[in-house]
Amino acid sequence: MHFLVRLAVFLSLCGCSNAQGQTKEEDTEEVKIEVLHRPENCSKTSRKGDLLNAHYDGYLAKDGSKFYCSRTQDEGHPKWFVLGVGHVIKGLDIAMMDMCPGEKRKVIIPPSFAYGKEGYEGKIPPNATLLFEIELYAVTKGPRSIETFKQIDTDNDRQLSKAEIELYLQKDFEKDEKPRDKSYQKAVLEDIFKKNDHNGDGFISPKEYNVHQHDEL
Repeated sequence: MHFLVRLAVFLSLCGCSNAQGQTKEEDTEEVKIEVLHRPENCSKTSRKGDLLNAHYDGYLAKDGSKFYCSRTQDEGHPKWFVLGVGHVIKGLDIAMMDMCPGEKRKVIIPPSFAYGKEGYEGKIPPNATLLFEIELYAVTKGPRSIETFKQIDTDNDRQLSKAEIELYLQKDFEKDEKPRDKSYQKAVLEDIFKKNDHNGDGFISPKEYNVHQHDEL
C-alpha cells in the first residue's frame, strides 16, 4: 500500500472522524504547526471535505531520517486527497486545515495522531513522533458534494458511467501543470471503479459514491 492515496481517492469517499475514539494520550498531545510561508493574497483556505493537491516529505523526529518523499512517488506528481476524512493520518488532517494554496508548513505529529504503538510496516517504528514539511498547491471543493456528482453525471440519470468519469478526469488533468499520459489516466479510472463499483454493474450510484472508505497515509 502506498503511503499516500492517489488521485483515485476523489471517489474513495468518506465519513467523519469519531471523537469518542480519542485516547487519553490524544487529550494531552497535540500537533505542532509552524507556518514557513503564507501568501499575502489568500481568498480560500482548506477545510474538511476539500480536495487538496500537495507535496510533502516525512521524517522521523528522533533522528531526522526521511521515510517518505512525495516527489519521488508516481513520477513526482503532487498528491491528491480529501481533507479531514481519514485518507491520511489524523495528524496530517489536523495539520493541513486552514491552509492557503501556496502555503508551506512544518508540522510535528505525536504518535497518537500518527501510527501509535504499532508503527507501520517496518518504516515507522512504534511510538514514533513524525515531522512533515508540506507545500500545498491547490484547494478545490470536495468530491462528496452533490454539486460534484451532478457535474460528473452529464446525462442526469443519477449514476456515473466510465465515460462520464473519464471526461471529468480529463478536464481535471488538464488543469495540472504536469502533463499526464493516457495510460496514467486509464489506471486512475480503473482504480476508481475497482474501489467504488461494488455491485460490478459498470456504474457508480449515489449510494456507492458516498461509501465510507479508509486509506493509510
